Amino acid sequence: MIPIRRALVSVSDKSGVADLGRALHALGVELVSTGGSAQALRDAGVPVREISELTGFPEIMDGRVKTLHPKVHGALLGRRGVDDAVMREHDIAPIDLLVVNLYPFARVVAQPDCGWDEAIENIDIGGPAMLRAAAKNQERVAVATDPADYADLIEVLRREGGSTPALRRRLAAAAFAHVARYDGMIADWLSARVDGDEQSHAFAPTLHLAFTRSHELRYGENPHQNAALYVPGRPPAGSIAGARVLAGKALSYNNVADADAALECVKAFGKAPACVIVKHGNPCGVALADDPPHAYELAYACDPVSAFGGIIAFNRTLDAATVQAILARQFVEVLVAPEFEPAALAALAGKPNVRALAVGSWPETLTPSRELRSVGGGVLVQDGDRDTLLLSDLKVVTRRMPDAAQLRDLLFAWHVAMFVKSNAIVYARDGATIGIGAGQTSRVVSAQIAALKAGQADLQVAGSVMASDAFFPFRDGIDAAAQAGVVAVIQPGGSMRDSEVIAAADEHGLAMVFTGIRHFRH
Repeated sequence: MIPIRRALVSVSDKSGVADLGRALHALGVELVSTGGSAQALRDAGVPVREISELTGFPEIMDGRVKTLHPKVHGALLGRRGVDDAVMREHDIAPIDLLVVNLYPFARVVAQPDCGWDEAIENIDIGGPAMLRAAAKNQERVAVATDPADYADLIEVLRREGGSTPALRRRLAAAAFAHVARYDGMIADWLSARVDGDEQSHAFAPTLHLAFTRSHELRYGENPHQNAALYVPGRPPAGSIAGARVLAGKALSYNNVADADAALECVKAFGKAPACVIVKHGNPCGVALADDPPHAYELAYACDPVSAFGGIIAFNRTLDAATVQAILARQFVEVLVAPEFEPAALAALAGKPNVRALAVGSWPETLTPSRELRSVGGGVLVQDGDRDTLLLSDLKVVTRRMPDAAQLRDLLFAWHVAMFVKSNAIVYARDGATIGIGAGQTSRVVSAQIAALKAGQADLQVAGSVMASDAFFPFRDGIDAAAQAGVVAVIQPGGSMRDSEVIAAADEHGLAMVFTGIRHFRH
């Protein structure tokens, strides 16, 4: 245990620093600080010494040089029983606790009007140097970078009378991770700009990933595989990574993956109450309705067999009536919604195997992030898929025009197809799926499976519409759809045999529209 007699505080993120300063002062700790941090402590009524008083040297170059001094780094790096004499000789007083977080480089460069010079000025030099020094000398020095650690730090100091080896090791590891993440962001930003060019390249020459373990999962894809969920800082609202588990047992790898697929699909439908049921990464039922219970009824009707043990997501607060209807009808692994009414959670109290994930609300305009996928020996990176298709973007290529109701269903089916594994075929009518063919090596087989699923669920394909995530290379997919009773088709177009496919649609009296964009999902 190392008593804390002197602490150096220099933080960019001043969250919680006033409370930390008061607590340290109450424990008899002398506080030394810099610039804005010193002012924040004074404003909180905490006595504090300026760093220049400690070093005997003023802050210079607009604050660029203030902590790069032997009386700071010697105070952090000095070893007990090894460097005591040299510290006395040079009048270096040991610093037992360092509280530092770094300039907000990521936030600054994320601003659309951020220029090169502003970005460079937000590269911290003294902060990383101090963090590395303190973390290296963890045998004697405690270091805190995250305001979330302040309460635990103070609790240990009060209970133990100083910092413990376990606390110092944990905080030192967090400090090195903080610096590594920071340096990685800077390296990626700079490497994307050649010769000072302020226009970034789409993909930088280097990629540094910094994720923090959120929690370990029950198991991986299979019970003999271990797994954990990692997140980049604070996950945004409306995401599975940032979800609050309100009920049920721990999640598995597959639970998280399927819940993410269900949530991302249901987010595509904006303000209309929607329900999405996912099984093994694929939607097996999607519907829009006037309220969540009705949306669930329609989504479940699409494929009751596959819905068993599935993941169900809503884009509205989940109420008790909907939860009770689900529990009375099927076994469900996970329920996902922005929020849950208290009565809905009460209805789940007797079902410990059903997880309830509250993800919070999400913005109406969704900005897709980069997607990463590991491959043998490397990582694939791409822009996230998105769709901004409007009715005005559709190109009618057949003699027959779809009517207004069919156009609405075509767009609905198109949005569902975005989240179905390729080759994807979706049959829909009146804002609900009635058959989904997913993950086949043949598009015509996917069309046949979609019709088969509709038949098994006793749903009428006649009069429905069909969406395909990619073009039809041959007319056989259109022939199969017409035979099943489809009346309108939406697809990207762009096949060498588009003319044959269009002719087939005209032969069958189908309406068909081209989108000019495809949505493969491998």
